[in-house]
Amino acid sequence: MFRFARCAAISAIALVAAGAVEAACYVDYKARIAQPFQLHYGVIRLSDAECADPRAAVQARIGVDGWEVLAIMDQFDEAGAEARRNDAAGFYLRY
Repeated sequence: MFRFARCAAISAIALVAAGAVEAACYVDYKARIAQPFQLHYGVIRLSDAECADPRAAVQARIGVDGWEVLAIMDQFDEAGAEARRNDAAGFYLRY
């Protein structure tokens, strides 16, 4: 019984630690492609470390598809992201 309790305690600690690593923020941004000219508005989830410099993190992700960040609009939590879901449409958590 003691062994089970010890394993359960270790598992609980591991889950709490994993949750701390997964701390994140969300940002909304505006982006463009020059040729052919296109604009989009999106919402992206960033890791806790990326939240310190969201512009660089967003550019690294959307840049692979040729997009250029025009502006980082705001930084918020999961509830804020959900409130922006309809506005971001196809670019909600796309990257």
